[in-house]
Amino acid sequence: MLRLIGLPHVGRFPKVMVTRFDDRFELLFHGAEDSTCLHIDVRYLEDPGDAEATELRLLARLQELGYEVERGSPVPPEGGAGT
Repeated sequence: MLRLIGLPHVGRFPKVMVTRFDDRFELLFHGAEDSTCLHIDVRYLEDPGDAEATELRLLARLQELGYEVERGSPVPPEGGAGT
């Protein structure tokens, strides 16, 4: 189970987009007038070796907490294909 603390109030920021990077997850919370962003370093997650499964659990947990979730496109590693 993911233990999430310090999240913005769902009433003020009801939507969140989660984007996976190599070293972190970016949570972009949207409200009617404002937005805020949180970064979660993968080192603090239960299974940093399986980023996709962790991302899906994170999305599910945020939805359980009442947020309207959206999955951002994973960002390819720097220096990856195409360079």
